[in-house]
Amino acid sequence: MEYQPYRAPRKHGPRIAVIGGGHGLSNMLRGLKEYTENLSAIVTVADDGGGSGALRQDLGMPPPGDIRNCMVALANTEPLMKQMMDYRFQEGTLAGQSFGNLFLAAMNGISPTFDAAVRRMSEVLAITGRVLPVTTADVQLEAEFENGASVVGESKISYCKKKEDCRITKVRLLPERPKALPEALAAIREADMIVLGPGSLYTSIIPNLLVEGIVGAIVNSSALKIYVCNVMTQEGETEGYTASDHIAALFQHSVQGLFHLCLVNSSPIPADVSARYAQEGAEALRYDTDRCAALGVELVSRPIATVQGGFVRHHPDKLAQELILLHAERNVRIARDFKADKYQAEKRGT
Repeated sequence: MEYQPYRAPRKHGPRIAVIGGGHGLSNMLRGLKEYTENLSAIVTVADDGGGSGALRQDLGMPPPGDIRNCMVALANTEPLMKQMMDYRFQEGTLAGQSFGNLFLAAMNGISPTFDAAVRRMSEVLAITGRVLPVTTADVQLEAEFENGASVVGESKISYCKKKEDCRITKVRLLPERPKALPEALAAIREADMIVLGPGSLYTSIIPNLLVEGIVGAIVNSSALKIYVCNVMTQEGETEGYTASDHIAALFQHSVQGLFHLCLVNSSPIPADVSARYAQEGAEALRYDTDRCAALGVELVSRPIATVQGGFVRHHPDKLAQELILLHAERNVRIARDFKADKYQAEKRGT
């Protein structure tokens, strides 16, 4: 029988800070909210493409897309409200724009700050936990490549990488080292578990680590720290990368030993799906355990992937379950009280 983690009431669940962006982060949040109400999603604001980029350019506000996705994932509203938040206009000047982005833009217009707008929209959607922009500064993402070329703009990085046909060596924020939102730092300090990813390595996860104070808060935390590695390599960003390449890039942009656990997928990928990814230069991530160990990181392999609409995704429920189990296994030991003839949980180190 498959072991199921004990589910305490959600209000007593572990305090979890998740750091990233993109669909991978929101997908994971859908699963985690079933285990705990004490969730803080710390989200990148470096996006400058699509509907988010248009609102950013027109209104001078941080990009709303990733933040909206996280709020919708954590929402406790009627299905119609969620459907409306995800609705994209099909024609006219609003073609391609989502209603949720416009809703957040309107809330930003009547709020003193962007983070206040996010907080107010979170209340409207009655979300579980909190969604926090990592910074409210107006930042751009710049990437440098092995051949010395560089490009500014998150939305341009994938195209430029394919054009230059070489690896990304470094990304930076412009302006550099913007101040973190104080609530984001507090969420990291108070967390029982800190989760990096899943998501695009250079455009969703690393940008958060370039914000002043974020890496220091993670390093100084005694929480369990886990990196959820992507299941597949990503076209225009991490072609040919192994698990250790992802980890090395994260350490290069932060500090060595930022985390010591990396959760990877063990579910098989169907051959026809792998073939379609191969046509785009992507493949299932290879797990070079020895090199990861040399970096001080333990790989934990679990069946956490699924195929949706021909695309490989992390399964929200399975991923959340494995994270909760890892938190229980690595932070708590079960000791038997023989006098009382019962079992009790004790924090490690007590």
